[in-house]
Amino acid sequence: MTDSARDGGNFRRLAPGQRTVVRLAAPDSPEPRKLFETTEILLEAPNWTPDGNALLLNGNGALWRLDVARPEDVEHVPLTGGLPDINNDHVPAPDGRTVYVTAKDGHIYAAPITGGAATRLTEDDGWRHYLHGVSPDGRSLACVLLPSGGDGTAGELAVLPATGGPVRLLETGPGHLDGPEYTPDGEWIVFNDESFGEEPGHAQLARVPAEGGTPRRLVSSATVDWFPHVSPDGRYANYLSYPAGTLGHPPDTEVAIHVVSTADWQTPIHTFPLFGGQGTSNVGNWAPDSGRFAFVSYG
Repeated sequence: MTDSARDGGNFRRLAPGQRTVVRLAAPDSPEPRKLFETTEILLEAPNWTPDGNALLLNGNGALWRLDVARPEDVEHVPLTGGLPDINNDHVPAPDGRTVYVTAKDGHIYAAPITGGAATRLTEDDGWRHYLHGVSPDGRSLACVLLPSGGDGTAGELAVLPATGGPVRLLETGPGHLDGPEYTPDGEWIVFNDESFGEEPGHAQLARVPAEGGTPRRLVSSATVDWFPHVSPDGRYANYLSYPAGTLGHPPDTEVAIHVVSTADWQTPIHTFPLFGGQGTSNVGNWAPDSGRFAFVSYG
């Protein structure tokens, strides 16, 4: 299944003895189940195709499709048009025809979800653009901006038209943020934000009105919490937590996936410990019917 065209690229690889394990879990199930395992390639950040039949993941700088009913069928999705290697910030459009990806050049691209030529959407505006969410109506993308020069400035929350064009910054707190995604009703953007913590890197979950406004903290915890994902029916969410004191969202760490009710973000319904971190659940990972979500471990 290795994509030889990407060999030698600047992307993560499995360490000796390591494996990629794609798992599925349900809000009402105390244990996840293993869907797919490989020692050939490091796959990251599963999200579901809108028809619910497959997962999209990245690996070796490319996009892959994993059929849920036939998980032995892992297919490379050929994205062309001079697209650079992609990272784990990829999200399908609600209509199921387009996939949006972030490439290693710091730009966001749109491409046919079955493969084909990619079109760059973001401008040369002095920022690197990291995609995380698509609005429910398919018209807007939510992303994180970092200066192209990499000067250590905190990430900025921004939105842009799904057809491409200039970004619009949304005012948030002073701390670094990541993982912005729209709620299913389109009224809010949820994300993780370091503005609430007193310790460096102490990310906590928050939400802000989709048109901008004052962020509201969703969870108060001693852990470092990243990447909130709300189920399509709006009833549940899951997020990734790191041990206290963690800086950023590193790989190869003892972490946990927490499942919560959106009526009570503070109290987990289930907690799934695992070895992972970066790549485990960077983007929206719920099935369209809200019955399952996917994540990756690297044990």
